[in-house]
Amino acid sequence: MVTTTNSFGFSSNVGTTGSGAVSAPVSENKDMFTKLLVAQIRNQDPLAPSDPATFVNQLSQLSQTEALENMTKTTAASATMLQSLQVLAMGGQVGTEVSVETSKVQLDGKKITGSVQLGGASTLSHVVLTDVTGKQTRIELPPHAAGAQAFTLDPAALGLPAGKYSIAAEASDGTKPAIEINGRLDSVRLSATGGILMQVAGVGEVEPGWITGFNGKLNDQSASTDLAFTN
Repeated sequence: MVTTTNSFGFSSNVGTTGSGAVSAPVSENKDMFTKLLVAQIRNQDPLAPSDPATFVNQLSQLSQTEALENMTKTTAASATMLQSLQVLAMGGQVGTEVSVETSKVQLDGKKITGSVQLGGASTLSHVVLTDVTGKQTRIELPPHAAGAQAFTLDPAALGLPAGKYSIAAEASDGTKPAIEINGRLDSVRLSATGGILMQVAGVGEVEPGWITGFNGKLNDQSASTDLAFTN
């Protein structure tokens, strides 16, 4: 399984392979290999015996097979341990604020803070919210230099009902920079496939690979300045 890892070393999807799933076929092949080798030695022509080096090479191949099997088991065990450590680390952050790179938000009437990651200076940027029906709400941001441009979404001021929305940004040069949303980490759980899922307020469930920052305990006051948004 291909995995991606963010700057904190957390994989967006960590897959593990049970040792039983791979060791059974290898063990069967090893037993069959041994039986065939013994049968070959017993049934060889006494007048024209096989070269002993042939048996040595075959035994060497058997040893290599056993080494690969042990390596597979060790790798699976290491992956399981790494995943457990990730869950413990993430669990210790429950209740704190995190930043998530995302393309979706869940509005419930409360303000949401975030930032647009501008790759260059922008004279006019927009945050675009699209509801489930395809209706768009464009929010104008003032000029800003390259870097993170903070913003606050106020659903009440924008007249946006509670629900799920896609979110994107547009810079004046035509690029679509990434958006990061700040939210409380509510819970951490393992998915049915063994991956880690984190429930972030205002975003929903995300994989650890999308976390871009740990911002510590939440404050009563919002860190970003409210902007005069226009629809």
